[in-house]
Amino acid sequence: MRAEFIAFRSIIDDVHTADGTQEIRGIFGADVFTFPKPHSLIKSIVEQATDVNDIILDFFSGSATTAHAVMALNAEDGGQRKFIMVQLPEACDEKSEAYKAGYQTIAEIGKERIRRAGQKIKQDSANKEGIEQLDIGFRVLKIDSSNMKDVYYTPDAVLQSDLVDHVDNIRADRSAEDLLFQVLLDLGVDLTLPINQETIAGFTVLFVDGNALAACFDADINESFVKELAARHPLRAVFRDAGFASDSVKINIEQIFKLISPTTEIKTL
Repeated sequence: MRAEFIAFRSIIDDVHTADGTQEIRGIFGADVFTFPKPHSLIKSIVEQATDVNDIILDFFSGSATTAHAVMALNAEDGGQRKFIMVQLPEACDEKSEAYKAGYQTIAEIGKERIRRAGQKIKQDSANKEGIEQLDIGFRVLKIDSSNMKDVYYTPDAVLQSDLVDHVDNIRADRSAEDLLFQVLLDLGVDLTLPINQETIAGFTVLFVDGNALAACFDADINESFVKELAARHPLRAVFRDAGFASDSVKINIEQIFKLISPTTEIKTL
């Protein structure tokens, strides 16, 4: 343990907070974050402590120095490391340089740094073989309330006049992407998998990781569309419970998939 401690101390002795400040200034053109760590420090630690395919988690992301470091290290050694940055939307002081530059929260600073740092890493390494394959993309996920409507009534307290309001069990302000990520979480599917959008028979379908999952949350889904989708043989197919054109379509969908794509798992929200 002592040898490892001395090794990390030798790294820390070679870097200074001023280096991180200059780095932020170079990326943003202003001092939008105080006392940042230089990405070279984190990159050295990540290089020593992780393998090329590891996931690096930073629970106090700040200006996303760790994400910057991971991308830079991947550019150097061809690694496929991934990062998870966790940061509360802590408000920036209205008198700060960050707020004046248009960043209302620390989380916004981190997101913009990842964008700019990723582009700069690719530009600086433009002549390096394979650099075009460097993954500098990321997704932003936020904790929110459930996509499903709250139900506060026991069956005997529900009035007949309220039944129409309960036909659609999903909140009106939720997008297809909101619903898709709920499904991914429910099924334990990797949230970093690629997502592509296609139009089939006039309906919007979100495909995850090629054909691993197909989700359509449009209204008035008909049997003709379901047959075309089943012909794609997705591993999983997801729909809104209230999205079918009629009860008969809802009933027949399972039989359609059994005939055309019997291995597809069907789920409704």
